[in-house]
Amino acid sequence: MKRADKTELMLLGVADMAAADRATIAAGTPGLTLMERAGRAVADAVSRRARPGDGVLVLCGPGNNGGDGFVAARLLRERGFDVTVALAGERSALTGDAAAMAARWTGSMAPITAIVPQDHALIVDALYGAGLNRPLAGDVAGLVAAVNAADRPVIAVDVPSGLPGDSGRPEGAVVQADETVTFFRLKPGHLLEPGRGLCGVVTLAQIGLTPETVFGAGGLKPAMFRNGPALWRELWPRHRRDTHKYRRGAVLVVAGGLSGVGAPRLGARAALRIGAGLVTVACRPEALAAHAARGPDALMQRPIPSEAALRDLLDDGRLGAVLIGPALGLDAEARSAVMAVLRAGTPAVFDADALTLLASRPGWLRRRPKPCVLTPHEGEFARLFGNDERIVTQASKLERARLAAAASGAVVVLKGADTVIADPDGRAAINATGSWALATAGAGDVLGGLIAGLLAQGMPAFEAGCAAVWLHGKAGEALGPGLIADDLPEAIPPLVTPALADDDA
Repeated sequence: MKRADKTELMLLGVADMAAADRATIAAGTPGLTLMERAGRAVADAVSRRARPGDGVLVLCGPGNNGGDGFVAARLLRERGFDVTVALAGERSALTGDAAAMAARWTGSMAPITAIVPQDHALIVDALYGAGLNRPLAGDVAGLVAAVNAADRPVIAVDVPSGLPGDSGRPEGAVVQADETVTFFRLKPGHLLEPGRGLCGVVTLAQIGLTPETVFGAGGLKPAMFRNGPALWRELWPRHRRDTHKYRRGAVLVVAGGLSGVGAPRLGARAALRIGAGLVTVACRPEALAAHAARGPDALMQRPIPSEAALRDLLDDGRLGAVLIGPALGLDAEARSAVMAVLRAGTPAVFDADALTLLASRPGWLRRRPKPCVLTPHEGEFARLFGNDERIVTQASKLERARLAAAASGAVVVLKGADTVIADPDGRAAINATGSWALATAGAGDVLGGLIAGLLAQGMPAFEAGCAAVWLHGKAGEALGPGLIADDLPEAIPPLVTPALADDDA
């Protein structure tokens, strides 16, 4: 299997995709050629789902998306399908390549108001592409509602009509597709929810744009990626034969009291399973016996009767990373612990209760001398960054995470079905692995431990976040329904070697 490279994981926003098209045309490939290839990819998708003789409804819009639809309609009729074309707007209003492709369609065009979607076996949605910047309205919105109610397979061109390609968050009517055929590189809206669910299966077709032309000298330099091993494989920790447990990475998990023993241990176990050589749970004295009585025996336990005792542990030069937050508590002792970790010169992961405590002093993050990673869910994110209007008013989860990372100076792992990992330098990745089964208590604690374990082994914070999120999602897929958080650390080791060996992007 060919190993994927980083350029294959790049995501292109709407403006960047338009620039990629222009660069390709300037390099000698006519726009009509690109449109012909795009339409052929759509026709091929239809041919995989339907048989010659079936009725196919092709809905065409007034722009290049509609031009792709006209190509698909012509090719499908040549292949023996019973094709009906409906146009949103007037034929006389078509311009450029779309007008040229419409001229090659010699069949009739029905107005969209005359269309009954359920009269056809399959529907091609070529109304509007990713660049639409307004909600669908009027007759088009009514047609979209009828398509969604028709219970027929729908193949969308580029994106389902009504779905913004940059944010994946529609503001009005939007087509629910069974398959979306897009070109060259995915857009953020294909991966961000609810866009991912609206796209159905996403088929990426190559139509003649090349990485050399698009990303070469003077070309685009995207900083957005689909998360996958090619993004972080080269920076995965690799240890020499003569290594020892401290060189492999020592992790300190700062825990709370007796009422919260399980959560920090889930993080600690995950840090061990991702390869850290030594993991110590530092807890309040009253919880020490409870920690000592629970496995695995490979975990160390240390009491922290005071902030000074915690500072002593944090000052150990052999320490590679800290995880703080799971079941930490929200009292004065917990706040003191968070402040001690903030001041420490060790890479740190702030999760759960630590994020809530940080919300009152977000400016402290920028004072940290070493990298840190924040792992909020949406509620925690709102508490941390809700006072920054530049962040909270963004429609795109991707942009909210990027702005938050820049504002805090921390890598932000904004969790969810479409987890976004963002670095202060502007890089960001959208994760597509995972399962609804991961919506279970303790799963986030495991993720925090995975990130801490990789940080302790010297992996840079952005790549550590990306790798941990991807593997965490893969573990959820492998375990499936019925998984509990305790299962997740044990599922990690079998996933590592395949991830490092092939593309699996």
